[in-house]
Amino acid sequence: MLYTYTEAQQKYGSPYQIEREVKQGNLYKIARGLYSREKEISPYAMITKLYPDAIITMDSAFFIHGLTDVIPDKINLATRRNASRIKDESIRQFFLEDRIFEPGKTTMEYDAVAISIYSQERMLIELMRNSASMPLDYYKEIILSYRKRIDDMDIRAIEDYMKLFQRNDYMFDIFQKEVL
Repeated sequence: MLYTYTEAQQKYGSPYQIEREVKQGNLYKIARGLYSREKEISPYAMITKLYPDAIITMDSAFFIHGLTDVIPDKINLATRRNASRIKDESIRQFFLEDRIFEPGKTTMEYDAVAISIYSQERMLIELMRNSASMPLDYYKEIILSYRKRIDDMDIRAIEDYMKLFQRNDYMFDIFQKEVL
């Protein structure tokens, strides 16, 4: 169970009681303002608690959805354009316009924690949008994974997500040539 400082203070009563629990080994300080009953926690659980308005995207989402076996070197988070900059070196932050931030957002269970992540349909759009900046073998691995899953995906949702972006005709061509 994870607690923010405020939640820990409500549960244990005072900063002194929190420190006492930490010294006794009943509570662990995981990060600034974050406490846990377990010593080891998932980085995704920690990120979800620290940044509840962020959405997991790009390499992290591809990995969580099982589209690649490449473990990302950083956790990739999408935030609104006006969000504060995240200073954590283990996080790569993507600032998105409000009109494209929410579409495709879903909640799923991962490492026994509910996380906010973009759906695999939305991640296909992100893959096509960012294809030029990805290593070719990584891009091809993910495209092949999508080909295997295409029958289980919501094609209508993919088309709706494409309409949100300026180069949607370009993405539609990629979708038809490389995925279908």
